[in-house]
Amino acid sequence: MKSDEIIKNIHKLAAKIGRPVRLMELCGTHSQTIAEHGLKELMPAWVTLVSGPGCPVCVTDQSDIDVVVGLALAGIPVAVYGDTMQVPGNLMSLEEAAQKGADVSIVYDITEAVRMQKEKPNLVFFGLGFETTTGMTAWAIQQGLTVYSAHKLFPPAMSALLENNNVGPHPNPLLKKERGQVEKNFQIDGFLDPGHVSAMIGTRVYEQFKIPQVVAGFSGEDVLRAVNKLLTQILEGRSDVENDYLRLVKKEGNIKAMKLIAEVFETGNARWRGLGEIKNSGLKIRKKYRNLDAKFVYADLIKKIKSDIKIKPSACQCGLVLQGLIEPKQCPLFGRTCTPDRPQGACMVSVEGSCNVEYRYKK
Repeated sequence: MKSDEIIKNIHKLAAKIGRPVRLMELCGTHSQTIAEHGLKELMPAWVTLVSGPGCPVCVTDQSDIDVVVGLALAGIPVAVYGDTMQVPGNLMSLEEAAQKGADVSIVYDITEAVRMQKEKPNLVFFGLGFETTTGMTAWAIQQGLTVYSAHKLFPPAMSALLENNNVGPHPNPLLKKERGQVEKNFQIDGFLDPGHVSAMIGTRVYEQFKIPQVVAGFSGEDVLRAVNKLLTQILEGRSDVENDYLRLVKKEGNIKAMKLIAEVFETGNARWRGLGEIKNSGLKIRKKYRNLDAKFVYADLIKKIKSDIKIKPSACQCGLVLQGLIEPKQCPLFGRTCTPDRPQGACMVSVEGSCNVEYRYKK
């Protein structure tokens, strides 16, 4: 079907379902596609597309940002991906640390950090992201790169969302909410599973979640097709995992890359911004590579950095946005004191962040 035909069918399906439906996309690139093509506005009145914790920079815990800033201020050269620079810390951001003379370098590819370490032997790379980027970090560690790992596994976050106490019957969709008010007892009716992550982990892992799911590509038509399939499942009472991104995603995933990740990393508990601590969702560097693990190499310094951290109060509602509990515009800072040029929270920093996307495309 062409896009206009898919949209018509979405409206027909929604009418037959006859109740409010909330579908959550789990990838920041999907959030961008939805905003860029105005897909929310094309949905029936009671079909809501809501962003989840699909932005890796956004879900990185504040303590990890603070530690890496502390390492940089202590004179240790740090390499990071660009969208990490402006994330506010309790002390400052990495960008502000660089302005104060800290040696912070932006890299666009992990190989840049590997080459950079030849000139700066004590360089630390801030490794963050989901399975999509973890394989590259694992390779770099095997090449001798020292890494501070904040990498995370995505499926445990899906479990955390579904186990959230707020999940329940959808409230009256006509009930107006005050700015910043949490919409309690919301319901997630289906997931648009992330395309890039799925290319690594495959689709089999999603079968544990008894909820309609579609792995989607990143064009506007891809997303519309995924919504159409999700509504079809809901109407038919199914909870299947459908792969609509066959050109890239296979059921078994990227076996070679996942073996590399398992060789270098092991799982452990990790804190997610907005979701709290999630069991076995983090990736720790294995003991055989601990001489390249910044958390081991600089353990004493990191302990001191953490003890000196003073939590800075903030009205930022990024955590609620990441859970789909509120829309970005419901945060009291959104578009006022918080903009992409002056981000007050992680969701406004990254181009994949819900607030950043909302601001750029709805301004």
